[in-house]
Amino acid sequence: MLQRDIKDPRLRGVTLSDAEISADLRHCRIFFSHLEGSAKAAQARAGFERAAGFIRQHVGRELGLRVVPELIFEFDNSVETAARIDLLLRQSEPKH
Repeated sequence: MLQRDIKDPRLRGVTLSDAEISADLRHCRIFFSHLEGSAKAAQARAGFERAAGFIRQHVGRELGLRVVPELIFEFDNSVETAARIDLLLRQSEPKH
């Protein structure tokens, strides 16, 4: 759906990394990363918020849900964190 149906340029380069749905199925936290990192997180979140109604409608229709959870979008910085840790570990390796 992100690639075919949502045309918002703020969502180009976005990857969905995880989702957590509440026990009562009323809220769903969707985690995303961006190819350009946290610098684009706010813009991407704004794009998701703008498209949230469309996404909820599509998900509800495709899954046959009577009640579709509220979608909450959060930036997942784990890719950036992993890259930073990798860089620090490489810098701390002794040179031969």
